[in-house]
Amino acid sequence: MSTIVRPSEEPSGRRRDVLRVLKAAPGPVSIIAIADELGVHPNTVRFHLDTLVSDGRVERVEPDHKRPGRPPLMFRATRQMDPGGPRHYRLLAEILTMSLAAGRDPRAKAQAAGRAWGRRLESRATHGKEMGAKESIDHLVGVLDELGFAPERRESGEEQQIGLRHCPFLELAETRASVVCPIHLGLMQGALESWESPVAVDRLDAFVEPDLCLVHLTLEGATR
Repeated sequence: MSTIVRPSEEPSGRRRDVLRVLKAAPGPVSIIAIADELGVHPNTVRFHLDTLVSDGRVERVEPDHKRPGRPPLMFRATRQMDPGGPRHYRLLAEILTMSLAAGRDPRAKAQAAGRAWGRRLESRATHGKEMGAKESIDHLVGVLDELGFAPERRESGEEQQIGLRHCPFLELAETRASVVCPIHLGLMQGALESWESPVAVDRLDAFVEPDLCLVHLTLEGATR
């Protein structure tokens, strides 16, 4: 399974905006129309539509072949019951992180778990194509944005970096940094490995500033 959002969870960030536009539309909507409505590039919309379709929240609509020219891909929100009821995922996360932290070498185990999950994240978005350094970093930033890290590209001399301005697991990271931060590191490493990217994550410095964690990237045999 390679999706970020589970069917029982609400989408977040830009993906939620795409879904909102589709739900508000009286009929099927094209990628260009969604991009115009949100003021973003069509590739960004396409990136999020792929997951929404896989999650069953959005469906493709057969184009009208009666019109001249090549018809655009059309999408509409899937009609379904909104998942309801209380969720207690933080409690589950606390239980699991506490258990992992109590074991032997929790940092290595957490990083390995993050790397295993990262290898499954958005792997279909590459469509088997080789990704260059810039494209890899852009795609990683997109994935981190979807996960709620509020990422920003940075440079320090010749080094490429990604700043993380938000931690979606902040309360756990403050008390279980030895588990949560290695999971984040492994997740990024695994994702880049699955894309066969020329970019690798060298290290993750947590809370270098009160509102900033810093990802250090290594470019292997590639120019920016």
